[in-house]
Amino acid sequence: MLRLAVIVLSLSVVTTVASADSKKSHGGGFSGHNAAKSSLRKEALPRPSGDIWLRAENLNEEFKGNIYKADGSFDDAALAKLDDMFRCVATGEVRAVRAELYEQMSRIYDHFGKQIQLVSGFRYGNGERDSSRHWHASAMDIRVKDVATRTAYEFAQTLDVGGDHSMGIGIYPTGEFIHVDFRSPGEPSFRWTDYSGHSPARRPTGRTQPARKPTS
Repeated sequence: MLRLAVIVLSLSVVTTVASADSKKSHGGGFSGHNAAKSSLRKEALPRPSGDIWLRAENLNEEFKGNIYKADGSFDDAALAKLDDMFRCVATGEVRAVRAELYEQMSRIYDHFGKQIQLVSGFRYGNGERDSSRHWHASAMDIRVKDVATRTAYEFAQTLDVGGDHSMGIGIYPTGEFIHVDFRSPGEPSFRWTDYSGHSPARRPTGRTQPARKPTS
């Protein structure tokens, strides 16, 4: 009888743990892994059109234009506007966002032809860690209007060539957005799923000077 009671108790514990793990994986859980080299893009990325249609959700601001000048160089005025839209919602601080991130945004827009909605860009306040790619102005959390989150996530992964341009790409099913960043030098490409979502941030009462001064 004692042995039978132990077996029953053990099965009960296993069932409880399995149930807890299941809840964790679908309610606030995080799982991630380095991207397999075989999954990375082999061909060089084509140059994007430069077109971007962006709406910053927390700021109620919109940009529709091109990040390039006619000669193919970056348009500093366009980058300055985008940098301002990427500003930290908590503090209003502006940083120069890595221009290649805007090129990836343009590729996403080229592919879907839909407005991109910025959930979060540069983050500096509210205890943001300096290990965060948002803190380094090298990350964006976005939605693509009328496009399933999973579809946007899968396409974003096709833009990762690895190496010096390795990317971190995550999907947030609860918040219905994806995260796209460029990793720190030497870090491998990384993928993750996070069910935690996002907490709405307050709008800033002011802002710092733009990181880039328009030249035209």
